[in-house]
Amino acid sequence: MNPPPAVPYSSDIPAIVGGRHGNPFAVLGMQGGEGHPVVVNVFAPHVSSVSVIDAASGEEVAELQRVHPDGFFCATLIDRREKFAYRLGLRSDDRRWEIEDPYRFPPVLGQLDEYLLGEGRHLELYRRLGAHPMTLEGIDGVSFAVWAPNARRVSVVGDFNAWDGRRHPMRKRLGVGVWELFIPGIDAGVLYKYEVLGAHGDVLPLKADPVSQAHEAPPSTASIACGDLRHDWQDAGWMSERAQRQDKSAPISIYEMHLASWRRGGDDEMLDYESIADLLAPYLVEMGFTHVELLPITEHPFGGSWGYQPIGLFAPTRRFGPPEAFARFVERMHAAGIGVIADWVPAHFPSDAHGLVRFDGTSLYEHDDPRLGFHQDWNTLIYNFGRTEVANFLQASALYWLDEFHMDGLRVDAVASMLYLDYSRKPGEWIPNRHGGNENLDAIDFLRSTNARIGERHPGAMMIAEESTAFPGVSRPAEAGGLGFDFKWNMGWMHDTLDYMSRDPIHRTHHHHQMTFGMVYAYSEKFVLPLSHDEVVHGKGSLLGKMPGDRWQKFANLRAYLSFMWTHPGKKLMFMGGEFAQEREWNHDRSLDWHLLDDELHGGVQQMVRDLNHLYRDIAALHELDCEPAGFEWIEANDAENSVFSFLRRGRGDAAPAIVICNMTPIVRRGYRVGVPDPVNWREAFNSDAEIYGGSGVGNASSIECQTIGWHGRPQSIELDLPPLAALVLVPAG
Repeated sequence: MNPPPAVPYSSDIPAIVGGRHGNPFAVLGMQGGEGHPVVVNVFAPHVSSVSVIDAASGEEVAELQRVHPDGFFCATLIDRREKFAYRLGLRSDDRRWEIEDPYRFPPVLGQLDEYLLGEGRHLELYRRLGAHPMTLEGIDGVSFAVWAPNARRVSVVGDFNAWDGRRHPMRKRLGVGVWELFIPGIDAGVLYKYEVLGAHGDVLPLKADPVSQAHEAPPSTASIACGDLRHDWQDAGWMSERAQRQDKSAPISIYEMHLASWRRGGDDEMLDYESIADLLAPYLVEMGFTHVELLPITEHPFGGSWGYQPIGLFAPTRRFGPPEAFARFVERMHAAGIGVIADWVPAHFPSDAHGLVRFDGTSLYEHDDPRLGFHQDWNTLIYNFGRTEVANFLQASALYWLDEFHMDGLRVDAVASMLYLDYSRKPGEWIPNRHGGNENLDAIDFLRSTNARIGERHPGAMMIAEESTAFPGVSRPAEAGGLGFDFKWNMGWMHDTLDYMSRDPIHRTHHHHQMTFGMVYAYSEKFVLPLSHDEVVHGKGSLLGKMPGDRWQKFANLRAYLSFMWTHPGKKLMFMGGEFAQEREWNHDRSLDWHLLDDELHGGVQQMVRDLNHLYRDIAALHELDCEPAGFEWIEANDAENSVFSFLRRGRGDAAPAIVICNMTPIVRRGYRVGVPDPVNWREAFNSDAEIYGGSGVGNASSIECQTIGWHGRPQSIELDLPPLAALVLVPAG
């Protein structure tokens, strides 16, 4: 028999048993050695006995004694003066089993990890924080690591320990406040959370892992230990061409979609990533879209937020399958020649108890002062962009989607709310910056730094800002004083033109320049023209529902508007359903109304959008100089009396020009004369009033003769019949 055990400090045992000890590795496991007797301490509730087994010989060398009724066992090995590899033998009633002791293993994180985390430059922190199945000292298990600098104790809990926070308290790395633990004998796929004893001594609600790469499907909220993505990518061809496909001179036409409501199964069930990909890829190819943009697929507890209140910034939502299935979705798109953009939300996060809110009992990710840290519009919390670790966390999230899932770009949501300290706030509800202004200097620095790092690591990837103000230089390079985005949504163009199109044509003459004003600032940024999900929710109705007139006129107005958009400078974005004139407002809980395509008017809009996409891609003048003033010239911007707009689009070098004429009234205008740039005959390359689209079929002959009649300041002109509520695209007939 061993002599009586060497009992740890009197305060240690109740602290371990009570789940209050912040330094478990100083107590648990094998202590002593280096010439002193070895002591083994184990906390194992619900077992009757614990023994120490020499791993080399398999010999049981000591039985530990219970020194606390709740299951603290210890023994002093007088004849052992050096630490050795061991296992624990456990017994409960007639059952006996062996385990590895988590408290015999060394740290997993290294000094470089601590240094980079402290510097805010650990751009692949998702490979070190979170849960990672691994082999350590020849033993399989899972390593866990989480940042919680102000916590008094952090434990890993899950089915493997009956969700008991006393069983697996973690080691704290004092330098940066990261807690870590290797738990042997558990595998990939286990569910887990963190139990945190907060800064003020209270046990917080169980927390999901901020850096977990998989979560349970809502409404469940546990994290899943899965480690880094395992996918053998076969998209090298796409990746090598991506920069060219996404250049500002390329035709970029984006299909925005919500995965849960694009299509549903026969019993109204949501499809999985792979089923959606099988349907979506050929559809986008047929329709001529170049990219798909997904409403946020980062894990989010509330489906009604459409993903814009995310919890898991490193986890594709489990609603549609595991991370590997999402990787196959992306690769399926790439194989079809379709780029994949995801909405990314660094502007705010929800206050769900299992999320980031007061993660270690303090305002860790958020600002403590609600004037800085609370979004009144959305009842969400604002990240503290000025905190090094928070900025690092967010930047690593952005890079994660590009690194691991080969995403082709991110559209950053709600940038305006990040840029201004007084965003949607009344006087007295915000705190000025150090210069007394309303700019959020920390957010500006964060955005610039994030865009720069993405540009360095993933040249050719697109960063797109949803920014609704006139903040200067959003898409200007950071080194030139801008924010460094590649493109910006043109919200002003969208609001002005939708307002114009919603008016009865008889009143449009008085609002004519709502359609032309966008060209005043068209080249102040590199723009995407968005008809997004935000325009078809919250009582706004559908695009078709916004159009005035009888049923035929509604469709004609919509066809004319989409034609104006596709021929206007700027890249294109359309929310799903708009391409076939969905009639009802979008509902995230229902599939789109695909049965509408049985109606020739709906089918006609779809056919027209398909043709517009191919026209946009095929005619260089419609896309090559989208972002340069040389690509656009008004022929006539001031014909308010007739509500007619005519303009010229040009490409590079010898590219043939294109002429666009839009008649925004239901009146056929015969003999309408338009000045043209070159003394050549012209032809209709596109007519939104074509019968195949559901139009009236008014148009012009296959070759439109150029006449030496000066018009619109040009020495030659052509005479046209303008169809009602329609747009024409003309190209040289040669």
